[in-house]
Amino acid sequence: MQSIQSNALEPTKVDLKGLSRTARLQRLIPVYGLVILTVVLIALFSILLPDTFPTVLNLRSIIANKTIIAILSLAAMIPMACGRIDLTIGYGIVLWHILAISLQTMLGLPWPVAVFVVLVLGAVTGLLNGLLVEVARIDSFIATLGTGTVIYAIALWHTGGRQMIGVLPDGFYALNGTMLFGLPITGYYVLALALVMWLVLEYLPIGRYVYAIGASPKAAALNGIPVRRYVIGAFIVSGTLSAVAGVLLASRLRIGQASVGLEYLLPALVGAFLGSTTIKPGRVNVWGTMIGVIILAVGIAGIQQFGGSFFVEPLFNGVTLLVAIGIAGYAQRRRGAAGLLRPKSDQPAETKSA
Repeated sequence: MQSIQSNALEPTKVDLKGLSRTARLQRLIPVYGLVILTVVLIALFSILLPDTFPTVLNLRSIIANKTIIAILSLAAMIPMACGRIDLTIGYGIVLWHILAISLQTMLGLPWPVAVFVVLVLGAVTGLLNGLLVEVARIDSFIATLGTGTVIYAIALWHTGGRQMIGVLPDGFYALNGTMLFGLPITGYYVLALALVMWLVLEYLPIGRYVYAIGASPKAAALNGIPVRRYVIGAFIVSGTLSAVAGVLLASRLRIGQASVGLEYLLPALVGAFLGSTTIKPGRVNVWGTMIGVIILAVGIAGIQQFGGSFFVEPLFNGVTLLVAIGIAGYAQRRRGAAGLLRPKSDQPAETKSA
């Protein structure tokens, strides 16, 4: 069952044709409004906090702290492109980071085997979500909320409310702790993942199929696209990426506890939703999601360096989401108004019935 609809609202060449420079700028500003806001925030904080914000140390801190959210946002973005929502990403990371440690400390598995097992379990969870949504026909919000709650309960049972602590191999610590060219290696993970997803979604047939399903599953099915297969595949990829985030979180924290992980759910979903309000408004996209994560990271880091209180992060997440949705709504209204005002000669002719 479809929970959200994915339709691109960015102006086309036909929409911009014949417009003055001012009118064209007015049409493009909402599309790139979040990008412009990100640049403005970076410049503003760099001017106001010249000793702390525009530094390599701050950049390293932002990358290290927001890598997990970036990966989870990309994970949430894939089912969203199909018109579904996956809440399991926030609950799953709780169990995955615990298992990544306990499989090594309790069962004595080598760290590559433990990581592989966690990734397989993440994929299986995604498969289960896909079956619940596409075969059992349960709304994705309800299905993934139920699955996630069960996973969280398993994490609580497995830990017994205690921390998972043990000496882990250096190779496992290196997954998150390595520095490459002066920056955390996790930043390169996110960049590589974003590039691959961008190429797949924008330049391969699978990407066009996914977006077609997100726009209208019935129309996609009528055009011969195997909707069920692609939606289940989207959930499998999402579950696997959630497991990747869990492994990196375990490598970073070096302990496993059921109280850690759920706080990543809201920022990850906010990042994914923000991604649908920029670059290609109305349609989730990779670089829009990255911009969404960056603006959250930059805004929160800057406000905290000003001495912001502990409630700043959730407050900023919520306000930014509302502002971004407002920008997307403005872009949609502008496009609708432009379509009504466009001369009939510029509009596509309707097919007359026989």
